Amino acid sequence: MTNDNGMADIDLATIKTLDGFDVAGKRVLVRADLNVPVEAGAVADATRIERVLPTIDALRKRGARVVLMSHFGRPKGERSPETSLKPVAVKLKELLSADVLFLDDCVGPNVEAGIAAINDGDVALLENLRYHAGETKNDIGFAKQLAALGDIYVDDAFSCSHRAHASVEAIARLMPAYAGMAMMAEINALSAALEDPKRPVMAVVGGAKVSTKIEVLTNLAQRMDMIVVGGGMANTFLFADGIDVGKSLCEPDFVTTVKEITEKAKASGCEIVLPVDVVVANSLAEGVKSSVCGVDDIPADAMALDQGPKSVAMLKDKLAGAKTILWNGPLGAFEIAPFGEATYALAHEAGEQSKAGTLISVAGGGDTVRALNMAGVAEDFTYISTAGGAFLEWLAGKKLPGIAVLAGPASPSHSAVA
Repeated sequence: MTNDNGMADIDLATIKTLDGFDVAGKRVLVRADLNVPVEAGAVADATRIERVLPTIDALRKRGARVVLMSHFGRPKGERSPETSLKPVAVKLKELLSADVLFLDDCVGPNVEAGIAAINDGDVALLENLRYHAGETKNDIGFAKQLAALGDIYVDDAFSCSHRAHASVEAIARLMPAYAGMAMMAEINALSAALEDPKRPVMAVVGGAKVSTKIEVLTNLAQRMDMIVVGGGMANTFLFADGIDVGKSLCEPDFVTTVKEITEKAKASGCEIVLPVDVVVANSLAEGVKSSVCGVDDIPADAMALDQGPKSVAMLKDKLAGAKTILWNGPLGAFEIAPFGEATYALAHEAGEQSKAGTLISVAGGGDTVRALNMAGVAEDFTYISTAGGAFLEWLAGKKLPGIAVLAGPASPSHSAVA
């Protein structure tokens, strides 16, 4: 489903929403991402469930019969208690303050009978889609079985939109298909930060290895006004500039790739921002002795584990002139003190500017969200994405099957990508 033009082939303006649509008495199949952490048989983090609640509430108030479907874990076509959505049904009931009918399969006569028995405003949850091999194979026959359960399809699972699966892609070609509220919030946020941002726009791209984010860096280098490179990736960029990074995490095999990315950035007027000083230590461990040095003075037996105070001051200065920030990946090894200070400092600054209304801030990726939560500023950001792979693939400029099937092709006069 990907090609060289990626999201440029998609006219996001053609995506239909349920605004003003009469859903009373209709069976509305909602694809959600309810793949949440479960510990000791109970939901440990309900964030993803909470994201889909506005769509469920809106449909219920308008008299729809809501049928939720989701995958859970990787059961590979085999049933197991550990991969059942039953605990999610319990949590949904609590959050909705309403009964939720849990069906022990997602297709077949028993499921059809169960859905036929629910009333307007009721909610049903189907069992794990991945108990059937047809789900991950994007099997049209399995999609037809799912489509038989509803009158309308609503996709509210952006985090699954990079998967060409039956409940994401094939089903949307079989019945009237719409985007849910969480899906549209994600699309609008990413479009605002990537497709048509208020400029200058800064991207913060961190993480351990350049090799995992080559496509993201390559795409952003041609779109952003500046890219702040953080984490272990910054060491490889510094190494490519001829700097000795000591024992720091580094990928010498990707020096050519880094230089190609740098050239692309230069050609499109995008500044690559690297640290000027770093926090170093002999090992990455709690309570280890650390010190600050310039990037040219990293000791041979030390590792650069965070950006230093001069780098932070420089980043704050650059951020002050930005209108948009798109953040994926920490600046340092934030999980272990004191190597999260640069990430937290920039996060606080971005949060303050966002609250003041002078900055649009969009962040995503598991480590990024965790770091922003640890800094206590996640709620100050304009938008926080809970998507992992889909968020990265959008940043890389790839076409997402789940979005493409909801939208029409882009015309020359209305391209999704500026």
